[in-house]
Amino acid sequence: MPFYLYLDRGTFVHRLHPTAKVFALGVLFWSVYWVDQPLALAPLGLLLVTLITVTGTWPNFYRLRWFFVIMIFFTSVTWMFTYRVGAPIIYVPGLHVSRASLLFSIGRGIKLAELLATSVLFLSTTKVEEFNVGLARLRVPYRVRFAITLAFRLAPLFIDSAMTVVEAQTLRGYDFSRGGVMERVRRYVPVVIPVFIAALRRANSMAMALEARGFGRTQNPTSFIDYPIMPKDVVAFAALVTIAAGYFLIYYSGYGAIPPV
Repeated sequence: MPFYLYLDRGTFVHRLHPTAKVFALGVLFWSVYWVDQPLALAPLGLLLVTLITVTGTWPNFYRLRWFFVIMIFFTSVTWMFTYRVGAPIIYVPGLHVSRASLLFSIGRGIKLAELLATSVLFLSTTKVEEFNVGLARLRVPYRVRFAITLAFRLAPLFIDSAMTVVEAQTLRGYDFSRGGVMERVRRYVPVVIPVFIAALRRANSMAMALEARGFGRTQNPTSFIDYPIMPKDVVAFAALVTIAAGYFLIYYSGYGAIPPV
């Protein structure tokens, strides 16, 4: 089972300059942040669906479908219970459902969906090396870049180690699927110890390898990969700036807010 999300499709999104893709990630997060109105969020959702289709990254979204469903559902329901604004349509003790709370909860669910979709799309079309180059062009300090990219490299390795331990224990006759939900969770506790030990070993080995290669001797390490800026990157930057400015104007004009009625 693959744990990395990157899919090499060779589309125009994959071939964009890394800085453009990192900038696009920030712009989409920025645009989603300013708006609560579901109708105002719809164009971003349509854009994301189009990009996911063009890049052929639907398999990753299918793999994570239950994560999306659970996160979005519980986020929307939680805000429906806690956002008590406007004249109630349904009111029982502990539940205040109004037009404003419905719109706000739906908007929050859509916002979370778009944030998650943007992240998955970015990881599906951007290599870790490209991510590092994009951060470097944006003047992010080297140690910060290294920590961020290292997290993206190590997380799949730790998941792979955990799955290896689970498979080994299953071959030895340990049944992880027996019992109720809480019993199954307790059965996975023994897996944590060998995974934690393996993580410490990896960290120690990596520290020695980095020290042997002179990590920290310079704040501007060189790279053998060169990414020239092409006309399509300039067009992408212009489009992203337009999107960011447009959504800020939607926020500033008040159309992105939900009236408390």
